[in-house]
Amino acid sequence: MSRVIRPALAAALLLLSPLPAFAQPSPATSGANAVQVRQVGTARLENVPEIPDEVRAAVQRYQNYREARFQDWLPDGSMLITTRFGTTNQVHHVAAPGAARTQLTFFGEPVASAVTVPGTDRFILSRDTGGDEWFQLYLRGLTGQAAQLTEPVTRNQQPVFSRDGRLLAWSRAVRGSADYAILVADPADPASRRVAWQGTGAVGPAAISSDNSRILVARGISNRETRLSLLDLASGTARPLAWSAAEPARYENARFSPDGRAVIAITNRGSDVRRLAEIDIASGAVRHLSPELRWDIEDYDISRDGRLLAYAVNEEGFSRVHLLDRTTGRELALPDLPRGVLNALKFSPDGARLALGFTTATTAGDVWSLDLADGSLTRWTASEPGDLDPARLAEPRLVRFTSFDGLSVPAFVYRPTGIPADRRTPVIVDIHGGPEAQSRPGWNPGAQYFADVLGATVILPNVRGSDGYGTRYLNLDNAEKREDSVRDIGALLDWIAQQPDLDPARVAVYGQSYGGYMSLASMTHFSDRLVGGVNRYGISDFATFLQNTEAYRRDNRRAEYGDERDPAMRAVFERIAPMNNVHRITRPMLVMQGANDPRVPQSESDQIVARLRENGVEAWYVLFADEGHGFLKKHNNDLRREVETVFLRRLFGE
Repeated sequence: MSRVIRPALAAALLLLSPLPAFAQPSPATSGANAVQVRQVGTARLENVPEIPDEVRAAVQRYQNYREARFQDWLPDGSMLITTRFGTTNQVHHVAAPGAARTQLTFFGEPVASAVTVPGTDRFILSRDTGGDEWFQLYLRGLTGQAAQLTEPVTRNQQPVFSRDGRLLAWSRAVRGSADYAILVADPADPASRRVAWQGTGAVGPAAISSDNSRILVARGISNRETRLSLLDLASGTARPLAWSAAEPARYENARFSPDGRAVIAITNRGSDVRRLAEIDIASGAVRHLSPELRWDIEDYDISRDGRLLAYAVNEEGFSRVHLLDRTTGRELALPDLPRGVLNALKFSPDGARLALGFTTATTAGDVWSLDLADGSLTRWTASEPGDLDPARLAEPRLVRFTSFDGLSVPAFVYRPTGIPADRRTPVIVDIHGGPEAQSRPGWNPGAQYFADVLGATVILPNVRGSDGYGTRYLNLDNAEKREDSVRDIGALLDWIAQQPDLDPARVAVYGQSYGGYMSLASMTHFSDRLVGGVNRYGISDFATFLQNTEAYRRDNRRAEYGDERDPAMRAVFERIAPMNNVHRITRPMLVMQGANDPRVPQSESDQIVARLRENGVEAWYVLFADEGHGFLKKHNNDLRREVETVFLRRLFGE
């Protein structure tokens, strides 16, 4: 079937002249001497052809957008945001709604987050080097240089301030250890830094009591279980809160109640979905602050005086915000908010406004504030779409398909705009990572790009094990049930074959991180139904992955995937590993990797590429020397999209 090109795209897509077809698998092309290598910037490209200039131009139309992401309020009512005016996200100051974004940081590496020191115009920022995730914390103001607070070659995260801003706590890990420590310091005196407590496992500060004497500590057992403790700073001892370990449950965004006698947290304790609860510290008695819902609460905040409570519910991927008066229990009316995915929710220090960050299917992300006196909504930022025409962007459609065991599996479908309803398009099945993540209808430049430029329908399934659909659904792929989620992809392929507007003969699978594993696994099971696959830093063998992932996250991943030291579980890993089933992959694959990835190390990609080539299967490989788990520098992300474009066009016979 001919490629779909709409007239409005014709000029931009003169680039789509036919490219050479993939070579057929042949032992003659599988040797090391057949690998063609070239260097582009920091990237090593193997077997990747030259990128046509027209492809670069098409990619830039989708890569030059900007987004604004709220970070924190300043005491004067202005905001800190992160945005990109170069190659990486940096901290900017926005003095008022619609005001200019004044850039404050100018690092070559992206800034991950910024948190204001209460009562001051200073803030703590976090960044790593080359995507290695060994985050360092820096203190700076609206002017002047940033001062590093943390020790080199350590991983520092979860900065939390006391209410008065005189105490800062954070967690620190060192290389080779799975155990974090809690550190504290006076932000005005960085030399006061000290270890307050050496914890076991992935511990971090959640909140500091109003008298600065205690820290609420959260330990992540897995992405499905949290345990809480109270750390007494005077004695340096931590007392576990027994009720948090009585049954496996999550306690997210935990903090002290205004009176200090309870913990407020988002939890699934006693429920399939996550609710907002206030839990008495002494007795463990629970009082729910939100009504019984069908969906998870995803975020919340409480005004400084404790009177107002804002929370957001994740309803089938879309965020719905609620505002409650805690003194009366009455829900307050809200104006119409953007329909999309929330990424910020925070009251201003004076309690007069509520910051809201949203991304939608057709906008990359901006910031609003809600005036709590008159209920008016004010937009603070209007991010540039670049060369994109928002009217041409696809609105995702939510569908559900039935899997092998009768399970209803949701998926978002991005279909190219402006084409006949019955025209069959090629399909890209894009599987999220995690696995405890969720594809949601926020800004997805990849899905929009592939739909517009390639004329492909992009389907993002939330297979079993995805977040957002309750605890039972989340646990359906644990340990020995891992491949049940792969069988969900098989059911999706059945669904695709039944649709009159999709071409079942031109389906590619695509994924990153755990989604990269799903891409590889799908290729081992369904190569006869797929034209090829893209794997970005995916797991190729769970046993080698767990042995080589960084120590600070290994136990958490064992809790999800299973423990490779257990003979029975290791046998499961040996059975399902793509590395051990690679002989079943008969279609081309594109593999991409960051050399500094601490989560899924480079060895996972190296070994699958080598084995594919040994078997005579064409494998393209792109290795970025200055990236980690994800490609955060714009020029690298541009190149990644260019290579994907050429690869997928060839898969679809264009």
